[in-house]
Amino acid sequence: MSFSVSVIKLLEDVEPSLRKVLIGILEEIERQREASVTKKEFNELKEIVRELAEAQKRTEQRLTRLEKVVEELAEAQKRTEEELRKLAGEHRKTREQLGGLAHTVGYVLEDRAYRGLPELLKRDFGIKVITPLTREYIEVSPNKYEEINIIGRGRKNGKKVLIVGECKSQLKKGDIDAFLRLMKRAEGVLDEEKILLAVTYQAPPPVRSYAKEKGIKIYFSYEMPL
Repeated sequence: MSFSVSVIKLLEDVEPSLRKVLIGILEEIERQREASVTKKEFNELKEIVRELAEAQKRTEQRLTRLEKVVEELAEAQKRTEEELRKLAGEHRKTREQLGGLAHTVGYVLEDRAYRGLPELLKRDFGIKVITPLTREYIEVSPNKYEEINIIGRGRKNGKKVLIVGECKSQLKKGDIDAFLRLMKRAEGVLDEEKILLAVTYQAPPPVRSYAKEKGIKIYFSYEMPL
C-alpha cells in the first residue's frame, strides 16, 4: 500500500507505537475503500449483464413473433396461390363455355344465312343461287386451309358469280379487314367474280359505312327467316 508524501511526513512525527496503530487504521481504510470500489464495479457490471440479458430476451421474443408472422404470411400466400389456381381453372372453364356458346351462336347465324340469303341475293342483286350455300375450307397454299363461313355459286345475268360471306355476331371494322385479307390470300383459288357479304346480329353505323366503302354487303339476322 502507498501513502501520500504529506501523510508520510505526519507519521514521522508520531511515536512509533501510535504510528503503527495509525498505519494499521489507514491500511484497513484502504482495504475497505478498495473493496467498496470493487463491489460497486461488480454491481455495475452485474447491472450491465442484466440489461444485456433483458435485451437479448426481448430480441428473442421479437424474433419469435417475427417467425410466427412469417409463417402466417407463408400460409396466407399458400392459400392465395391455391385460390388463384382455382380461379384460373374456373376462368378457363368459363372461357371454354363462352367459346362454345360463341361457336353455337355463330353456327345458328350461319344456318339462318344459308336459308335466307338466296331470296335476299335475288332481291338485291338479281342473283339466282345455283349451288347450296355452305361452310367450307379452301386450300390457299399446300396443306394450308382457310375457313369460309359462307360460300356458294350463283348466276347473275347469265354469268356465274361466287358468293362469299363472313358471319359475326357483332361485326367490327377489324372483322371486315380480316375478311378482306382472307380474300387476298385466296385470290389464286377463288378467281371468279365475287359477291362479298357479311351476316351479323348488329353493326354500328361506322362499321356499316366502312363495309359499304369496301364493297361488302351487310345482312342482319332479322332479315333472315327463322
